[in-house]
Amino acid sequence: MQGFFDTPIEYLKGVGPQRASLLNKELGIFTFGDLIQHYPFRYEDRTKFYRIQELNDEMQYVQLKGIITRKSLIGTGSKKRLVAILSDSTGTVELVWFKGIKWIQEKIAIGTEYVAFGKPALFNNKFSIAHPELEAFTTKHEQGGYLQPVYSITEKLRNRFLESKIISRLQHELLILAEPKIHETLPEKVIRQYKLLDKKTAIINIHFPKSLQLLNESLHRLKFEELFYIQLRLLKLKLVRKEKYRGKIFNDANLVTEFYNSFLPFPLTQAQKRVIKEIYADMRSGQQMNRLLQGDVGSGKTIVSFVCMLIAIGGNTQCALMAPTEILAQQHYKNLSRLADQMHITMALLTGSTKRSERTSIHEGLRNGSLKILIGTHALLEEEVQFNNLGLAIIDEQHRFGVAQRSKLWSKNTDTFPHVLVMTATPIPRTLAMTLYGDLDVSVIDELPAGRKPIKTIHKFDSHRLEVNGFLKSQIDSGRQVYIVYPLIEESEKLDLKHLMDGYESTCRAFPDAAISIVHGKMKPDAKEFEMARFVKGETQIMVATTVIEVGVDVPNASVMVIENAERFGLSQLHQLRGRVGRGAEQSYCILMTSYKLSADSKKRIQTMVRTNNGFEIAETDLQLRGPGDLMGTQQSGVLDLLIADLGKDSQLLQQARDTAGKILEQDPLLEHAENQIIAQQIQRMKKSTINWSRIS
Repeated sequence: MQGFFDTPIEYLKGVGPQRASLLNKELGIFTFGDLIQHYPFRYEDRTKFYRIQELNDEMQYVQLKGIITRKSLIGTGSKKRLVAILSDSTGTVELVWFKGIKWIQEKIAIGTEYVAFGKPALFNNKFSIAHPELEAFTTKHEQGGYLQPVYSITEKLRNRFLESKIISRLQHELLILAEPKIHETLPEKVIRQYKLLDKKTAIINIHFPKSLQLLNESLHRLKFEELFYIQLRLLKLKLVRKEKYRGKIFNDANLVTEFYNSFLPFPLTQAQKRVIKEIYADMRSGQQMNRLLQGDVGSGKTIVSFVCMLIAIGGNTQCALMAPTEILAQQHYKNLSRLADQMHITMALLTGSTKRSERTSIHEGLRNGSLKILIGTHALLEEEVQFNNLGLAIIDEQHRFGVAQRSKLWSKNTDTFPHVLVMTATPIPRTLAMTLYGDLDVSVIDELPAGRKPIKTIHKFDSHRLEVNGFLKSQIDSGRQVYIVYPLIEESEKLDLKHLMDGYESTCRAFPDAAISIVHGKMKPDAKEFEMARFVKGETQIMVATTVIEVGVDVPNASVMVIENAERFGLSQLHQLRGRVGRGAEQSYCILMTSYKLSADSKKRIQTMVRTNNGFEIAETDLQLRGPGDLMGTQQSGVLDLLIADLGKDSQLLQQARDTAGKILEQDPLLEHAENQIIAQQIQRMKKSTINWSRIS
């Protein structure tokens, strides 16, 4: 079977070397297997013929049957168009072409019956269809309609006449050859349990559905299979790691007790206590910990990570904390060094701008074991950074690091692997966590520390500018500070900068008595740091910035965040930005400024932000609106190249697939039973084509 599906695509009838090269570059289709798994992304309903009098301009696409009664050329030069009149017993509709006029004009015969397919538009009380698909009515049409698959293509393919229809024809050719070679990939027991279609029927009907019901059943079957094998690999990995990778055993909690009794700055929440218990259980189990710690901005992950470090230091080992940016690393260092100093624990900061003389003493302290905690950026991964005995590696905002970078930190030890704690303030929807981090154990801090007031979020239109400025003035007068954030629209850096500078100037005019900072990505790092530092010290009252402030700055006195053009931000980004305020005990506000013109998606995003502060609810909505790739920056890891399943919509199916995979591995971890041979074989086949992306740490 594998041999056949590995055949290069150019050997399929109708492809050849030139088309093959295009399919390789544009769609990543190299083999028969790639093409058969290039599934349609929607279907056009050709099962019904509409009558012309039934048309309305809400309709997406319609199929009509009628006789061409006349055709004529109208206009000259670039405005020239071909218009044909299609009539049935209920009325007439204009068919219009602006391109390929000569070829179409010769093809159309007056008095002949045709089938036209396209999108109707109403203009001057007349319906017309621009560039319809047109074919002569034949006995094929009399036998009843069908669902026409539509395949994703690129502009380049369209220009080279490799349209969806052609892909459909190639799929037809391939299926004739492939049908006898398609074998089952799921155990009989699973197929019976979930009443799934067999693989062959599903593949045929995903491309050429015989009915809507068969199409839905095929989709269900193929989605289940895809999710099942992803979850199986993740769970198998988790099993293997628990067997294979031993972890240091930490039993000494004396340092933790001392910290709780004498130096804990505020009482821990129930959620923080629960998470620390889960982590401590891992660290004393003898198996290497791989845990994901999720918690909204301000939920107190930093103090939890410090308690975990104390457990590791109590066991006479060292700790590393890696953050994605210098600002964030410095902030962790500042927050933790207060605690470390009280406990007489040595700690250092290593970033790209650490001086050579400091580096030398850091490297020395790491090697001889006197330096207990090292906080830093990617600089931690450099060859010369050698630990004496690394017991715990903590990675903050983990989705900003590639898989290779994480494994480098993991292999800093020679004898046993360090325990790994991965932290994120980006709430990850359950389905995404199960797919991205399905081989990790997950802990969630789901409550805010006592005394924190939830941030009030308000939506205002641009026309309310004066009212908003009045509110900001009252906040500044009472000693608070304000962020005003502008979007980066990527399309044009010049334009972005112009928007920001215009905003800065109008802010200066509106607040002549306030000191104002400005921060954007085009500034030199030291200038950026200087402006940030002025705001942190309270020397400026307003910070006008782009999204550079999304991760990092912690200013308890900043109580208002104004987000300009809020409709241009994604939901999780809005939520991350909002988390920059509300760090102190005062009531904080987030004001979303938009124009009146909002798309349906933008409206939903703004409404969600106003309604809830729950990061997980926000992340779920974002996943449904935007899809998984954008959400987590997961393109870099190749994790979410899902062929057919959709994490935003298929959460129940994902849970089912994971439960099924879990049960099978529980009963037969090595997949040796006869009934699971089919799975073992499929994993072998898949190994050839997939990189092992799920080694998270």
